Amino acid sequence: MSLTPDQLLALQRLSTCVVADAIETFDIRLRNVGFADGTVRCCFEDLPPIVGYAATARIRTAKPPMVGPAYKDRIGWWTSFRRSAPPHIVVLEDVDSPPGRGALIGGVGASILRALGAIGVITNGAVRDLPRLREAGFQCLAGSVVPSHAFAHVFEYNVPVSVGGLRIAPGDLLHADRHGVVQIPVEIAGDLPAVAATLHKRNAALVALCRSPHFSVERLQGQLDKGPGEPRNAD
Repeated sequence: MSLTPDQLLALQRLSTCVVADAIETFDIRLRNVGFADGTVRCCFEDLPPIVGYAATARIRTAKPPMVGPAYKDRIGWWTSFRRSAPPHIVVLEDVDSPPGRGALIGGVGASILRALGAIGVITNGAVRDLPRLREAGFQCLAGSVVPSHAFAHVFEYNVPVSVGGLRIAPGDLLHADRHGVVQIPVEIAGDLPAVAATLHKRNAALVALCRSPHFSVERLQGQLDKGPGEPRNAD
């Protein structure tokens, strides 16, 4: 199920922290799942959040090919982007141990992926050439930054992957920004902005109370008892 451009834009206006809080109110998954851990870090913290559908692939970067000086480009992987609606967020699982010896995505790679409808990359591996990535407007959340692509190549695509402890399937709806990556259950995605607005009002009231000369623990508890936070039905 694809969201409308307006729905995607409404989600993009939210931070991943707010998205995570809003998802919790539906009580449809445990609170310790659905997001990547801190091993995946944002490269461009000042860029706005990105929202899109996962285009997954598995890569290796460390070992050279048995024949020839480098691996061939995967035209099939690029062609596969046509099978699903943009915007795409490329999700790369580097299966080497440790990951990130080389980087598949740099300035040229980002330009190619941009032309295919991708807006960013999430990987447990590495990226390279940060100035050109920024110039392309290509947000990156990665495990590391390195200078070389080494022997980076895609060997499998459109398969489930694991990045930062988060299991991601092709087509999953993802939200990413300076705080990390959140996987959004698509069945509640359209409702999240309204829930986020309610949570914002509640949090603003709590902050105002904390800054007030009339603050007390009793008033704080009373304010907490009033606010949203009851489990919501995903139906």
